Amino acid sequence: MKKILISIAAASALAAAAVPAAAQSYDRGDHRGWDRGSERGIVRGDDLQVRINRAERNHQISRREASRLRDQLRYAEKLSWRYRADGVVTRWERADLDRRFDSIRAQLRYERHDRDYGAGYGGGYRR
Repeated sequence: MKKILISIAAASALAAAAVPAAAQSYDRGDHRGWDRGSERGIVRGDDLQVRINRAERNHQISRREASRLRDQLRYAEKLSWRYRADGVVTRWERADLDRRFDSIRAQLRYERHDRDYGAGYGGGYRR
C-alpha cells in the first residue's frame, strides 16, 4: 500500500513540475508556434484592404492615395509570406510586420482626414 501511495505522490509531483515548464517553453525568441499568429498579419492586411476600398468608395481618399496605400499593403503582405517561408517568424520579423501594418493604418487615417476629400480639386471623381 505504501508503494502505491509513494508512486502516486511521485507521479503527481512530476506532473505538477511539468506544467509550468511547458508554459514557459513557448517564448524562445524564434516563435515557431507563431504560424497561427502569422495569419493575424494577413487578417490585418485584409482588414486594411477593406478600409482602403471603403475610404475610396466614399470619396474620403483619392484614387492615387488608395493606389499608393494598396501598393504598400501588397509589399507588407509579400514580406509576411517571405518571413513565414522557413516556418520560423522571429520577434524582430513580427515587430517589423506590426510596424508596417500600423504605418499603413496611420497613413490611411491621415489621408482620410487631410481635407483632400478625393472629389473636387482635381480628385478625378464624378458625382
